[in-house]
Amino acid sequence: MTARMNHPGPRAAQRAQVCAAQLKPVCGTLPAGQTVMQAVAALFASHDCKGGTLCLDGVTCEPMRFVLPALSKDGQHAAWYSDTHAPEGAWTIRNSTASVGIRDGATFLHCHGIWSSDSQTWMGHLLPMEAIIAADVEVTGLGSAGTWFEALPDHETAFTLFTPQGGETGAGLFVRILPGEDVVTAIEQIAASHGICDARLHAVGSIDHVRFAEGHSMDCLATELRFDDARLVDGRARIRIDVVDIDGSIATGTLTRGDNPVGVTLELIIEPEETTP
Repeated sequence: MTARMNHPGPRAAQRAQVCAAQLKPVCGTLPAGQTVMQAVAALFASHDCKGGTLCLDGVTCEPMRFVLPALSKDGQHAAWYSDTHAPEGAWTIRNSTASVGIRDGATFLHCHGIWSSDSQTWMGHLLPMEAIIAADVEVTGLGSAGTWFEALPDHETAFTLFTPQGGETGAGLFVRILPGEDVVTAIEQIAASHGICDARLHAVGSIDHVRFAEGHSMDCLATELRFDDARLVDGRARIRIDVVDIDGSIATGTLTRGDNPVGVTLELIIEPEETTP
């Protein structure tokens, strides 16, 4: 019998939180010498956006700082984080997704990604206030002026988690899916309830034991993942992910339907696509 996450607090009745958003492109230069957090905050401010999603691919950091998922040792959480990894030299982010929002009144981001040096590759949870950009780089993403993720206490998990806030007239959606909900079917149901059939899906979060359609798996309750060119097509979600476990092992593949429960949280932006009749 596979052991599953056991969160300490009462189970929330509502298993997904959703806010509508008017999404617009965010693009610009992240300058060398600033922390990732400083540069991203300035970029989003320049676009008058409070929240969104950003691809940090191509960003080189020196120093690079990140953590891995870890088992909890405090008896209060179902999972936790490793000690900080502080590798030497320059590291370039290759595959990444960052949710951008607000924590303690200031812009903050939550990024999972894969990064490499000349000889090594890691995946993890970026520490944006400690990683410093080594060279100017262009980045792109999506933002919203009236909808955002905000870091708020969550009684079910005992974590402080990015939660959709605000709301404006728009076709996009900011979403948080709660623990235990199957990732694929939950996304399909949320999209259907908002009349969305085709969309790009941008997300970071965790899955409690990952099952892939290609036949492999990641048998670990504490993971960190990002969506990799995930799509909703004709109401069906095809979700390819990158994911890392507590040992630093990296896996990629397409999620099976009905077999991939959210671990702690899944932060998602649904970007509807126009289709031609």
